[in-house]
Amino acid sequence: MAALMTCGKVQAGTEKLIVAGGCFWCVESDFESVAGVKGAVSGYIGGSKETADYKTITKGGTGHYEAVEITFDNKKVSRDQLLHMFFRSVDPTDAGGQFCDRGDSYRTAIFYKNDAQKAAATAAKSAAQKALGQKIVTPVLAAGPFYKAEKYHQDYYKGTKIVLTRFGPKKQSEAYKRYRVACGRDQRVQQLWGKAAPFAAKYGS
Repeated sequence: MAALMTCGKVQAGTEKLIVAGGCFWCVESDFESVAGVKGAVSGYIGGSKETADYKTITKGGTGHYEAVEITFDNKKVSRDQLLHMFFRSVDPTDAGGQFCDRGDSYRTAIFYKNDAQKAAATAAKSAAQKALGQKIVTPVLAAGPFYKAEKYHQDYYKGTKIVLTRFGPKKQSEAYKRYRVACGRDQRVQQLWGKAAPFAAKYGS
């Protein structure tokens, strides 16, 4: 059974925010690079079943999103700053998935635990839509149970385990980089957001 987690404030100066931005490896990698972010956990949220795991949600029909729970020091980086970066790190105009990953589990969304998070997410969405000049389809949703993804998925982008890929045996970290480039994530984000894209340049797009 997947581990159940919660979001919202956990201690003074520390807050949690849950976002879905397609492949959770990528979202985790992006936000763990932000100063003030203490960590990010990949998981599943938003579905109709009481538990979630990778095998189940990838079959479809459960309504779950691949999501990331970001823990941050709100004295060093604000919720508003993270939401601003989130919208500019995804394609929020795509309702069918993200980049090469298609299907319900790869849709974008922001999940709020309280009224303050809801207001911040709604304002960030409005500002992003104005800046982009296109309709943003990313929903702002009440957060239900968040299930931590399998250990294999956590910190995949910096893993050292050898995995078999279409490029041959590779360390997880190298497999991740190749997947990200092949998926076209950063190319599309830069096409949409240009220099406002906060993470795309790291991958040479």
